[in-house]
Amino acid sequence: MSTSMGQSGTGTSQTTGGGSHGEMTSGQGQGGHAQSSRHSEGSIARTLEQQTAKIPSDTFLWAAVGSMGASALLRMMGKKHASLFVGDWVAPMLLFGVYNKIVKLHGSDKQEAHSGH
Repeated sequence: MSTSMGQSGTGTSQTTGGGSHGEMTSGQGQGGHAQSSRHSEGSIARTLEQQTAKIPSDTFLWAAVGSMGASALLRMMGKKHASLFVGDWVAPMLLFGVYNKIVKLHGSDKQEAHSGH
């Protein structure tokens, strides 16, 4: 008898019965990963990747730190709504930095070079 433990879609389940207690199995190898290697990017995505790859990755980190500082300064000045608005920029800036790093390491032009296109 098998009981699914993770409702978040992680693919982990706990198997009970059959003489084993709490044996954990993982289904991480399941999915459509084979199809993603054949996927080609459009011209807009390729252009965007080429342009964002020119920006140093730490630029986004410093932008996030700057928005935290600006948010704190605005809060001390008593401008609560402006502080919250500027503080909301932190997560997108960090995500842009992660995207930038991924593009530099695994951009579409590097995939094309490996596949021989």
